[in-house]
Amino acid sequence: MHPKTILITGGTGLVGQYLTNMLLAAGHEVIVLTRKPAHQSTKQGLRFAKWDVASGFIDAAAVAAADAVVHLAGAPVVAKPWTDAYKKEIVDSRVQSGQLIAEALRTLDNKISTVVSASAIGWYGADVPGHPAFVETDPADAQFLGETCRLWEAAITPVASMGRRLVIPRIGIVLAKDGGALAEFKKPLQFRVAGVLGNGRQMVSWIHIHDLCRMIIYALYEPTVNGIYNAVAPHPVNNEALTLTLAKALHGKAFIKMNVPEFVLKTMMGERSVEVLKSTNVSAHKIQSTGFAFQFPTIEKALQDLAGK
Repeated sequence: MHPKTILITGGTGLVGQYLTNMLLAAGHEVIVLTRKPAHQSTKQGLRFAKWDVASGFIDAAAVAAADAVVHLAGAPVVAKPWTDAYKKEIVDSRVQSGQLIAEALRTLDNKISTVVSASAIGWYGADVPGHPAFVETDPADAQFLGETCRLWEAAITPVASMGRRLVIPRIGIVLAKDGGALAEFKKPLQFRVAGVLGNGRQMVSWIHIHDLCRMIIYALYEPTVNGIYNAVAPHPVNNEALTLTLAKALHGKAFIKMNVPEFVLKTMMGERSVEVLKSTNVSAHKIQSTGFAFQFPTIEKALQDLAGK
């Protein structure tokens, strides 16, 4: 791989930080777009540049310096209750930022050849027993998250008509040591309680953060990768299997299994509970068919790594 300068949005988030470190370790230059770029980086090859989605501002020099863009920005989906105002923020943060990138590529001097723009498996909604795994050509779900993903992808799609290679990974549940979904699964395990959500049969299409970032870098460099790909591990599991595998990785057999009833989750989380109770079985076949190989294809291997054992 020849070193490139990569412009990243959402670079201060969980995935953005991990990806930045991987790119820097491989010798790339990274420019992170942020609303507050005043602080200086202590890492060689990393710098910050200003953008402000609300006002439509983006640093033209940063765009001119970049060879590729990785667009990860967007308000966290489950961080806050889904009030009408926060649902609007979830959508606007994705749509307006995508539109700003597309407009920058259209109007500013740049040599950007590739854009990798995140989406999510919320596109697909819930499956039903016996339903085949969702694939990239399946339509968007009509509920809030499906419609959010549809608008999110539509906002960045114009860059493809500008002669740029556009890759859209629909990202599953990201598992990482620090933060994210795994931190929530670990909370009851502090008390050696394996909290299975609802009936535990809902399928979880997950991905180890290392494989996700490897996939993004692969997309930056592999010219045959173009369009939409599911960014999920090839072996999804149900919630009960994920929870018990994590419990065993952390505590061996010294834990108690406990089901958290659906009504409790709905009371605690409101409309957001759909995200933890929904079953979504998503196929990784398309990205694998390009030659991409997962380092953590199974939940056992992933959680052994993330539990530090």
